[in-house]
Amino acid sequence: MVWLLSIVAGFLFSLPSFVISTSALAQGHAGHTAQPPATVEKQKAVKPQVPQEEATEEAPQVEISPEQQQLIGVKTVRVSLKSLQKVIRTVGRIEADERKLATINTKIEGWIEKLHVDYTGRYVKKGEPLVEIYSPELLATQQEFISTLKWAGKQTGNEPVSELQKMLTKDASAALDAARQRLRLWDISEKQIKHIEQTGKPVRTLTLYSPVSGFVTQKMAIRGMKVMPGEKLFDIADLSSLWIVADIYEYELPFVKVGQPARITLSYFPGRQFSSRIDYIYPTLSAETRTAKVRLTLPNPGGRLKPQMFTNVEIRINLGKKLIIPESAVIDTGTSQIVYVDRGEGAFEPREVELGIKADGAVEVLRGIKSGEKVASSANFLIDSEAQLKGIKPLRRLK
Repeated sequence: MVWLLSIVAGFLFSLPSFVISTSALAQGHAGHTAQPPATVEKQKAVKPQVPQEEATEEAPQVEISPEQQQLIGVKTVRVSLKSLQKVIRTVGRIEADERKLATINTKIEGWIEKLHVDYTGRYVKKGEPLVEIYSPELLATQQEFISTLKWAGKQTGNEPVSELQKMLTKDASAALDAARQRLRLWDISEKQIKHIEQTGKPVRTLTLYSPVSGFVTQKMAIRGMKVMPGEKLFDIADLSSLWIVADIYEYELPFVKVGQPARITLSYFPGRQFSSRIDYIYPTLSAETRTAKVRLTLPNPGGRLKPQMFTNVEIRINLGKKLIIPESAVIDTGTSQIVYVDRGEGAFEPREVELGIKADGAVEVLRGIKSGEKVASSANFLIDSEAQLKGIKPLRRLK
């Protein structure tokens, strides 16, 4: 009997198409219906083995039926390449062009005898007289110049002269040039010096002339006051063209370049726009406002624009074609940015994305989604709430 059982067991284990487990034999003994070995083998052939890595990387999805989508107002938008334009809007202030400012002062000590410009805001032309100053020191220098002139004239005769006279003539000529140069350094004009040479009489007062055309923005000169060398008497500003200084926030500075066009509007000119370009970007940043200043130049025909007026400045920057989605389609969790990709038939896949530039309600997508895919652009926070309730989280991978 023992040898018969061993022959039967060996025959069963030698069959390649049948697999009989110990548990199946136990169930058969217990009176239960044991599954035929052929059926087990057939099921194994139908259900393929799935690698564990692929199963863990399967994209999670949250199901929202079309009826539910309509109720909660879900809208989707297709991801595509579009031209992205960033608009920077800021406030500017009109200032005088620093390159066209002039200060009038004197190099001598004296007293103001006459004021030709006697109020602030007056327009003066280049070369127009501003003030006349009496200076004893200047008067003495003119007397010295006249005496030197007479002495030099006596030394230049037609009679034969000795070597000593030649030396005296040379010294007289050098002294005359020195006196003339001293008058020039004290702002005596060539016309006045020539008048002194012709008349042989000194000029009682020194007249200061405007070096530029413009408006008197400050007047410190008062008739009868004593002035000292270097003391400021007038400030004159040429307002034919003006500067606009605008503030740009720190995060917007990478987009701003010299030469970019800008549009300027003022409440003083409702409905009118001015065009300009960025001339200069200042190299420092304000610690209080975290802004840097940019400068624009604006012509001022007719003088209708005034310094210290406020302006609205709009800078449009073309950023080229970018892969963009609406900013409303992105859910910012604080550590990542999530969008819900429409997979069709009511399935939405949460996907982590990497974003770039934001401009005018749109945002650039660097990684995470591809052109042509659809993302939820409204009611996505409700989809996210449903996903959170079901424990559905995006895969932490960016393509």
